[in-house]
Amino acid sequence: MTETTKGAAAGLTNEDFQPVLSEKSADVIVRPSVSYWADVLRRLKSDKVAMISFGVIFVIALFAIFAPMFSPYDYETTNLKATNLAPCAEHWFGTDQLGRDLWARVWVGARVSLFIGLGGAIAPQLAGILIGGVSGYFGGWVDMVIMRIIDIGVCIPELVYITLMMLFMGSGPMAIILTIGMVGWMGSARFIRGRVMQFKNREFVLAAKTQGASPLRQIFRYILPNILGQQVVSITAAIPGAIFMEAYLSFIGLGIKSPMTSWGQLSQVGASFYRVHPYQLFIPGALISVTILAFYLFGNCLRDALDPHLRD
Repeated sequence: MTETTKGAAAGLTNEDFQPVLSEKSADVIVRPSVSYWADVLRRLKSDKVAMISFGVIFVIALFAIFAPMFSPYDYETTNLKATNLAPCAEHWFGTDQLGRDLWARVWVGARVSLFIGLGGAIAPQLAGILIGGVSGYFGGWVDMVIMRIIDIGVCIPELVYITLMMLFMGSGPMAIILTIGMVGWMGSARFIRGRVMQFKNREFVLAAKTQGASPLRQIFRYILPNILGQQVVSITAAIPGAIFMEAYLSFIGLGIKSPMTSWGQLSQVGASFYRVHPYQLFIPGALISVTILAFYLFGNCLRDALDPHLRD
């Protein structure tokens, strides 16, 4: 028995039914069209973890910029009459073994650590984009030479590279950034190479090549924008690693030297007095931990927001 026969048997006619959507309402766009980056921003704003993490990073950056400006104490000035004071109304974070105000030193150290974190994350990514893009696009003997160099390079432990480079270049923020860049570009180059090889034979790249676009234009204008989102996530994830590397190098005596300061240098000095004056270690240690956690959480949220498969 057909559906029409069943309806007739039940005493129903076509007038007893109404369409769920009319022809006009079926053509109405329920959600306005937005660009890819606008949708990423919308997803980030709706993510509480992302907003809290970004807020923590923003507040720490503001303190790093402005707190030393308004401090009545200079981070280098010593006062042997006020050594190893506990946190109080006059010295909010206390003083160190030379009587220097830790509030000023912590936030000047935040400037150095965040600068190294940003530089140490961006430098290897830029080098990896350039070298990996050239390797993946041209292929052949160029790709073979570059990849064999990377294969040899990754066999040597990073700590060996870092120790030798720091001994050769000395301490300082730029030396640490260059060291991290020279060590970290190989993994980025491998990733970029694979993505470029995936995109270089796509129709839009072949069309640009047919129109006479140069290899560099094809790489930077047509291929790299398609993997930019993943690189942003990689940079965000590399920042806490660079901050931790600076803290590690300073802690073992290869990083920032006094009177210049950083969170790692403060932790290295505080570790010598933590039994008697624990605040000298716990304050910079807590800031390192909170900052690294905030960057990791924000990076995870950013990765989810950039993934088109997770769009709602």
